[in-house]
Amino acid sequence: MVENGFLMLNYKDRIIITGGSGRFGLELKKIKSKYKIYFPKKNELNILNSKSISTYIKKKKPKYLIHLAGLSRPMDMHDKLIKKSIDLNIIGTANITKACSDFGIKLIYFSTSYVYPGIKGNYKESDSLLPNNNYAWSKLGGESAVRMYKNSLILRICMTEKPFVHKSAFIDFVTNFTFHENITKILFRLIDKKGVINVGGKSQSVYNFAKKYNSKVKKISAKKIFGKKYPLNPSMNLKKLNIILKKNI
Repeated sequence: MVENGFLMLNYKDRIIITGGSGRFGLELKKIKSKYKIYFPKKNELNILNSKSISTYIKKKKPKYLIHLAGLSRPMDMHDKLIKKSIDLNIIGTANITKACSDFGIKLIYFSTSYVYPGIKGNYKESDSLLPNNNYAWSKLGGESAVRMYKNSLILRICMTEKPFVHKSAFIDFVTNFTFHENITKILFRLIDKKGVINVGGKSQSVYNFAKKYNSKVKKISAKKIFGKKYPLNPSMNLKKLNIILKKNI
């Protein structure tokens, strides 16, 4: 089928995943799936090169593209390397979105819970957004492009690697941490949805999350480190996610 001068591709069992060398991408590579999944290297698919993206898509003919590639931690990189943050998280995501639009591919974009203001917590997908750091602004910039393409899904995710790598954890910062491996178990049950879905674990302090897996973890205060005005509760409301997962059981 040809639409707007482009050959529309619809291979229901094929998925391209960008950013396969990242922490979550490596976790995804461990799982068995009914899908044929491709993890292109940068020299195969460069998100800053539109021709590279299109060439790879034409070759693999996917139905879905899961976009993980970008710049994440440490957070201060997005202050020190503003151009790189903009290129990878905003421009790169826009390039991916345009390519998915050209070829009619379902786009799943990994965003973050940090796009919420972080003041009152329990944020729903429909609540107002107000990032408090450059990393979150860069991810919201990516969201802006993705939202313009209707055949898309934005997952605002709060996850971390296992085991919890830090020796101390915030007692006064509330979030929805869950491990990468838990997200891999539900990801493919969500990819046919559209819009925005909050994804994470139970709302709790980082310390309460960490101590379940490391009884020796020490308490520290985010308020003391970042100041009284720093938003300490970007926790998300997961009702929409839970309803979807229950229906799919």
